[in-house]
Amino acid sequence: MLIDARIIGTGSYLPKRVLDNHELAEMVDTSDDWIFSRSGIRQRHIAAPDEFTCDLALQAAERALESAQRNPEDIDLVIVATTTADQVFPSTACLLQERLGIRGGPAFDVQAVCAGFVYALDVAHRYIQTGGSKCALVIGAETFSRILNWKDRSTCVLFGDGAGAMVIEASDSPGIISSHLHADGAYKDLLCVPTGISTAYDQVLQREAFTEMKGKEVFRWAVSALGDAVVEALEANNLTEKDIDWLVPHQANIRIIQAIARRVDMSLDKVVVTIERHGNTSAASVPLAFDEAVRDGRIRRGQNIIFEAFGGGFAWGSMLVKY
Repeated sequence: MLIDARIIGTGSYLPKRVLDNHELAEMVDTSDDWIFSRSGIRQRHIAAPDEFTCDLALQAAERALESAQRNPEDIDLVIVATTTADQVFPSTACLLQERLGIRGGPAFDVQAVCAGFVYALDVAHRYIQTGGSKCALVIGAETFSRILNWKDRSTCVLFGDGAGAMVIEASDSPGIISSHLHADGAYKDLLCVPTGISTAYDQVLQREAFTEMKGKEVFRWAVSALGDAVVEALEANNLTEKDIDWLVPHQANIRIIQAIARRVDMSLDKVVVTIERHGNTSAASVPLAFDEAVRDGRIRRGQNIIFEAFGGGFAWGSMLVKY
């Protein structure tokens, strides 16, 4: 018999440094109007030079534990979704586990770029379902600013740094209802960092590992895939958009979010949107937005939520949750 799992605590963290569009316009050929009209972003947070992904993850994790009223010793599984790990190895999850004083349970990273948190939450849920974990800490954390070319206005204006976390625990009532994950590596070149330790070691040493994106193609694909993912979650559970209290989408582009809302006939009043202040924080995007909406009272216990995310790979997916 499978065990249910519920979200019992949330937390998030944003670096103190705020980089707004006006300051960006002094660095690259762009303007506040150009950025905002195309993406919906006004500002993003940037990690300090001595602030790393694990530092962000730790802040979000501690806040999630406090929210859940759990101690680190209650956690028996740690998963970090990130594209910007502190080290090649060990995993950021192992580094975080040590900082929290957790020992013995499994800890590992999940790399699905912007879809990473939804993937990681699904993995943690399955651990709990099958009895492999009782209380899991799942974090999405990124210092994405480290893999941006600050001379490329097509990418550097879109991304920011941050972390979001959830504690999920075995429960006798349903919490995470269903998940729907997909990937298609045929589109790997449309959104990628084409350098790596194995294939381009010299470029990595020269700090030339930058994000590359074919924006128009990614936009079209994201709208289609994310719209389908919401429909898939609804149909799998015999629900309509009227049964959903909140959609928490990946915060990539306001036009993508608006297009998805139209596709599923959902009012933007039921969509959590943080992109104007956060930018695209990749794997941190969904848990950051969710934590904000929980803490300001919009999202309440008993409500039906859909998470959805899309990233390089391509990797994408949705999840239906009863909070």
